[in-house]
Amino acid sequence: MSDNGLDFAAAERLLLESEFLDYRQVWSSNYVYLAQLCSPQGQPFAAIYKPRRGEMPLWDFPGGTLYKREVAAYRLAKLLGWPFVPPTVVREGPEGVGSLQVFVEHDHASHYFEQRAVPGLVPQLKRMLLFDYVANNADRKGGHCLLDGEGRIWGIDHGLCFHEQYKLRTVMWDWAEEPVPGEWLDEVRAARKALTDGDGDDEDVAELRKLLDAAEWAALLRRMDAIVRDGVFPKPGPHRPYPWPLV
Repeated sequence: MSDNGLDFAAAERLLLESEFLDYRQVWSSNYVYLAQLCSPQGQPFAAIYKPRRGEMPLWDFPGGTLYKREVAAYRLAKLLGWPFVPPTVVREGPEGVGSLQVFVEHDHASHYFEQRAVPGLVPQLKRMLLFDYVANNADRKGGHCLLDGEGRIWGIDHGLCFHEQYKLRTVMWDWAEEPVPGEWLDEVRAARKALTDGDGDDEDVAELRKLLDAAEWAALLRRMDAIVRDGVFPKPGPHRPYPWPLV
């Protein structure tokens, strides 16, 4: 999957309208399936399916909500104009309701700790770090950064985002306290305005609002305000700042 001519709206429709042909479980702490689907036009494609019933209980995240957070991350990335999260929707599947995300063909040997050494990839990673602060991502492992064949980095595994308490855990602390590019702050500011001043016609705003509870929504707005005010990349705090495992 690449951005060359990619129509995210079309990809969402494809995920919602296609038929499951097969699915097999892949290793993960939660139940995750690599699914094979067939479009209404008869074209097969792969997607990642994460059913709600396969989510392991967590002490700090409400049960049965991780699949919604996957979709919320996609909606937020689109709203910001940073479409690095593969198209992701909520839909029923063979194991019940869950998230369904387009599978990204990528270099399986490439991860964050290699990508950060390539100057041409660093801007994508820095923007992903900014996104993770806004989304409050508690699980940005190095292996969650997928490099496709055209040099684009896709971010996956956003089930532990949007907690109302600050929980940023990431391997991407290389640019802590460096200034955030002004155009990115402008994009955060514009998204913040859309979240509060919109007329309800924006699908991404409406869908994001449905996926988060009131406290999570308020915390999202506070983080957006904070990053615009401070203008620097976050630094590790007193909480546990790294995920485990790192890759």
